[in-house]
Amino acid sequence: MKLPVLDSRKIIKILILKGYDKIGQKGSHVQFKNKEGKIITVATHPGKSVSRGLLRKIIRDLEISREEFIKLSEEI
Repeated sequence: MKLPVLDSRKIIKILILKGYDKIGQKGSHVQFKNKEGKIITVATHPGKSVSRGLLRKIIRDLEISREEFIKLSEEI
C-alpha cells in the first residue's frame, strides 16, 4: 500500500490519538512525547505536505504498521 500525502495537521492528530502530548515548539518544529518518554518531531510548514520518507520515520517511531497508519489517516 502506498502512503498517503498528508499535511502536518493530520499527522499531529494521529500522534494525539496514539497518546502523544505536545511538549514544545521551536520555529516550525513541534515536539511530541508519549508516556514512555519517546519523542517525535514534526515540521509544520503551512501549505506543504510531509515527505513520504518522514512519514515512514514517524510510522517506525510510533511502532505501528503502515496499514494501521493509513487507516488512522483515513479516519481523521
